[in-house]
Amino acid sequence: MTITPPSGTKAVQAVRALARASRVLERSSAELNLAHYRVLSAIASGDERASRVAQRLALGRPAISSAVEALTKRGLLVRGDVDGDQRATALSLTPAGEELLARTEAEMVERVTGLAARTPDGDRLLEALGWLGSAIDEVMAEKAGTTPMTQPR
Repeated sequence: MTITPPSGTKAVQAVRALARASRVLERSSAELNLAHYRVLSAIASGDERASRVAQRLALGRPAISSAVEALTKRGLLVRGDVDGDQRATALSLTPAGEELLARTEAEMVERVTGLAARTPDGDRLLEALGWLGSAIDEVMAEKAGTTPMTQPR
């Protein structure tokens, strides 16, 4: 038997708002979908191996391979060798990838700050979302048995 929380609880409202917010972010850029944005931003944050990107984003091998292939074909990523590991592939953004990521993030930031400005305390909301991101990194790192790449709290 599954217990469903009342629809008015803060947690349910938060889940629904986050789901809607992800859709708003998805529509921020006509050039880059949210899945590909996540891959580019993970690589830009320092995850150069496809396996680490997949772990950090909770993606399976087929999903990360497909995304890397599509981004490489678009000229946004390049593959390289990892010193000392012939099986691993290093990923890095091309100048075009860096430019598109910066442009997409600027569009997303504009959307998020616009939404936050409509709340009683937009700065606090943005800070709390940053904390949520750090918590997600910690949980994902615990599951993977690695060290999280988080922002200071």
